[in-house]
Amino acid sequence: MRDLLRLADTVILPGFPGTAPPDWLRRRLADGLAGVVLFSRNVESPDQLADLTAALRAENPRLLVGIDEEAGEVTRLEARTGSSRPGNYALGVVDDEELTEQVARDVGHDLAAAGVNLDFAPAADVNSNPDNPVIGLRAFGADPELVARHTAAWIRGLQSAGVAACAKHFPGHGDTAVDSHHGVPRVAVSPEELAEVELWPFRVAIEQGVRSIMTGHLLVAAYDDELPATLSPRILTGLLRDELGFDGLIVTDGIEMAAVSGAYGLGGASAMAVAAGADAVCVGGENSDEETLEHIRRAIVTAVVEGRLPEERLADAARRVRQLADWHASAPAAGNGAGGHSSGGNGAGAPAEIGLVAARRAIRITRRAGAPDVLPLTEAPHVVELAPETNLAIDRNMPWGTAEPLGRILPGTTATRLREEDVADGVPPEALGKAAGRPLVVVVRDAHRHPWQMDTLTHLLAARPDGVVVEMGLPGRTDLGAVHIATHGAARVCGQAVAEVLTGRA
Repeated sequence: MRDLLRLADTVILPGFPGTAPPDWLRRRLADGLAGVVLFSRNVESPDQLADLTAALRAENPRLLVGIDEEAGEVTRLEARTGSSRPGNYALGVVDDEELTEQVARDVGHDLAAAGVNLDFAPAADVNSNPDNPVIGLRAFGADPELVARHTAAWIRGLQSAGVAACAKHFPGHGDTAVDSHHGVPRVAVSPEELAEVELWPFRVAIEQGVRSIMTGHLLVAAYDDELPATLSPRILTGLLRDELGFDGLIVTDGIEMAAVSGAYGLGGASAMAVAAGADAVCVGGENSDEETLEHIRRAIVTAVVEGRLPEERLADAARRVRQLADWHASAPAAGNGAGGHSSGGNGAGAPAEIGLVAARRAIRITRRAGAPDVLPLTEAPHVVELAPETNLAIDRNMPWGTAEPLGRILPGTTATRLREEDVADGVPPEALGKAAGRPLVVVVRDAHRHPWQMDTLTHLLAARPDGVVVEMGLPGRTDLGAVHIATHGAARVCGQAVAEVLTGRA
């Protein structure tokens, strides 16, 4: 039994609260826990993060430390300030593989300096459904060939810094309309369509030598009409291992998500995932305590005892976890995190401010025929920012927008931020009143997916046809406003880049 408990400890990647390791986690690490996953709640600064990972490794030197650092909208390193690098969609718009590789290498150097050796990135999803509520800007685009090229470039850049990449969300979350945090997304395409679109970037990622692949909690009818991919032997073993030939670490997306835990519970879903072919179970987004870890550990052992999970499968999963830790220890560029300091977004080998360079190149400007020439802004504008609810992968407290960087260039800039509930009874009069006699800039995010944003935007532009529209999500209509500017991202650096355009400093 003791051996089974140790094996179970090897395949669980728990989260934990705080910016220093709690006593229970230190104890578990010393007793054989093989990995952890970090969230933005664990990160205050680069130096603090390096101290945290060093303290963790003092208990287990072969520890896997995973994090979701996609850059752009999904960042843990810079959740408090907003990312200094744009996300995948902006990089796909630029379509410069060398630039993508440089950005990923920059991310990798910062992670390695902080003692993180597994990054749950890049998203290899093809965003073929523009109404997708969970992927969107996290994808490189809607063309599978483009997504594949940039997925490979990101993997090259990140792994050259000694940090393992993790392509996600297998077998592809792009053609869905449900967020797996809340329900079970269904992918209803044929096996041929799946191979030509969703699977193509993953094939290329495997050829590129990606060290890890993350499962998506998706019901893929072409292979399994009953179990989500994370829990499906047909998909994880039959498709990913046997057909595609992947031999690295398979890690689950957050096991707490309703798409898998809703029907089977945390313990049941974890045991089923390992039995299906997953090697590591990611947990701790919402359930980040020792009781959850022990519950999952016991559930995995019970599944072995009852014959639902072969002991050989559990041992194989544990072997793959250790194998990845060994790869990191021997990777030429790997850092150990002890006393490391982040480069602050300018990793070794990358041009200064590579993130800002990328954000500038991703901007696209459309001027309406016959509209007044309103750029560059020469006086402080009023900025109206329309803020939608974001999915749970994005830190909801992360700064975004254009008002703050505009204010640094044009002191006196004012701003009104509106949410859907703020316009339930119409646009507040002050939103336009504050713009009287001044330039108006309206900032939206995925306006095409949110009718309330389109309604509010239409109202504002009816009164001010000279208004400038800045779309910081996926661009839909580009004929709105006297000038329409698409940043293809809402990262802090995207706001900085568009502020330069608005004021003629680009």
